[in-house]
Amino acid sequence: MASVTKTETAAAGPGTGGAGRRPAGGPRRIPRWRRSARPYLLIIPALLLTGGILYPFGLGLFYTLFDYSAGKPQPDMVGLDNYLTIFGQDAFWRSALVTALYAVGATAVELVLGVGVALLLNRSTRLGRVLEKVLILPLMIAPVIAAIMWKLMLQPSVGVLNYLLRPFGLGDVQWTDTPTGALLSSITVDVWVYTPFVAILALAGLRSLPRSPFEAAAVDGAGWWFTFRKLTLPMLWPYVLVAVIFRFMDSLKVFDIIYALTEGGPGDSTVVLQIRAYLEAIRFQRYSFGISYMIILWAVVYLMSMVLVRYLGRVQSRAAGVSTK
Repeated sequence: MASVTKTETAAAGPGTGGAGRRPAGGPRRIPRWRRSARPYLLIIPALLLTGGILYPFGLGLFYTLFDYSAGKPQPDMVGLDNYLTIFGQDAFWRSALVTALYAVGATAVELVLGVGVALLLNRSTRLGRVLEKVLILPLMIAPVIAAIMWKLMLQPSVGVLNYLLRPFGLGDVQWTDTPTGALLSSITVDVWVYTPFVAILALAGLRSLPRSPFEAAAVDGAGWWFTFRKLTLPMLWPYVLVAVIFRFMDSLKVFDIIYALTEGGPGDSTVVLQIRAYLEAIRFQRYSFGISYMIILWAVVYLMSMVLVRYLGRVQSRAAGVSTK
């Protein structure tokens, strides 16, 4: 016994008596300075990403104070003259109107169709499960490719849509050759691509709703429309509003669908703010002017997103039973 005790004490190390020593293979003690530095190390990627975003944004904002262009290699500082000139142009207000019509029209149609599709798919049938898989196919296609596909289908002479409508006496529709037709065609492509996004979010919301209120309404003999208006829609509205925020913000800064389908034509009937900025900066080579358009568009998107997100917070609070004043 004495030899065993002596061996254990020697293994524990001198001056410790075997007490307070970390056993072999146990957790290693982390120094205090490392524990204190860990939070700061974890935010380094976020700081790098933030810097990568803010630096070009700040540089672009700085360039709007000059008159950079291809014909003026030595620009002068003009202050806010670029913004004042833009706000004084009829072209800007036409582009702003087209942008608003496009964003509101596309978002409204996608909202109605998306919620309708979600309600149909919420019925757990075999056909619904198949259509649920097919629903995401438009989201797997790049918007530019979708716009090119639709551009071919909308051709007045060789397009498949006019070919299908010819037996009904509607085979000569000029889909993208008139101002109204071009805008409606652009909205149609946007609806075809992004309605599945709204439907998927709405379907996820429907499947997360509690069943007890609907069972109680069925026992009381409530009809479908009453149940949808008084139960389904109020509880589903926070999910739908998230889809509206995403789609409305994305529609305000649309570029790819309209440019691939109409290039802003005919004339400037489908020139939204994003395309107007492209034309000023790239085609007309007035760089400061184009960047100023983008800063204005950023401000519009930022303000609209703040309003919608704040409204979403109030809706979520009401849905949770929290009083908002």
